[in-house]
Amino acid sequence: MIIALNNKSNLEKEEFKKYLEELKTVETTETLILCPTFLNISMVSNSNIKLGSQNVSVSDNGAYTGEISASQLKSYQVEYAIVGHSERREYQRETNEEINKKIKQLFKNDITPILCIGETLEERKQNKVNKVLEEELTIATRDLTEEEKKRLIIAYEPIWSIGTGVIPTNEQIEEVFQEIKRLVPASYILYGGSANEENIDQLKQIPSINGYLLGGLSLKVDKLKVFIEKLH
Repeated sequence: MIIALNNKSNLEKEEFKKYLEELKTVETTETLILCPTFLNISMVSNSNIKLGSQNVSVSDNGAYTGEISASQLKSYQVEYAIVGHSERREYQRETNEEINKKIKQLFKNDITPILCIGETLEERKQNKVNKVLEEELTIATRDLTEEEKKRLIIAYEPIWSIGTGVIPTNEQIEEVFQEIKRLVPASYILYGGSANEENIDQLKQIPSINGYLLGGLSLKVDKLKVFIEKLH
């Protein structure tokens, strides 16, 4: 099982050093993937943790001020990268076409993408969940080989659930996961969106979940430990 930790835009240099020391005390047989800010990536040396990125450029190295290429990430031993997070879709107006380009850049450099998909509350109320997810998945995986699609990690994060503490029912999550599997033969499908130490007892009852993408909880190591203990 995969537990991906998305620090988002948090933890300054000294805070991150302390955070890394705390992470060393986390004991688990699950695959932990830490996705810090770009500035903190070079500080990660914990052999028990896989290194991930929160984003990647659509382009190779070149005259793209402010961008970080997949080959640069690879040179820092980055093995995974989040693409298509709802916050980037909303704040940076990231499109499915751009996400497709990023996924191709990652595979080109032997980095496994973690593709985030999910619907808004309005889209769920209008019964458009499957339509939204199909569009996101179809465009994001365009021209990928079957092997690449299998290697792709998909993270389902209902946008209306992120940071709210409210999660879908087990039946709703299971329905979405079955639809994802129908569309893309990914080996791992993660759940994100307010997953925490309080609702993991409910979530772990869903057999289709292959892991979790944690945002706010990733910053609270004490609660992360409780989450992992309950997961086991």
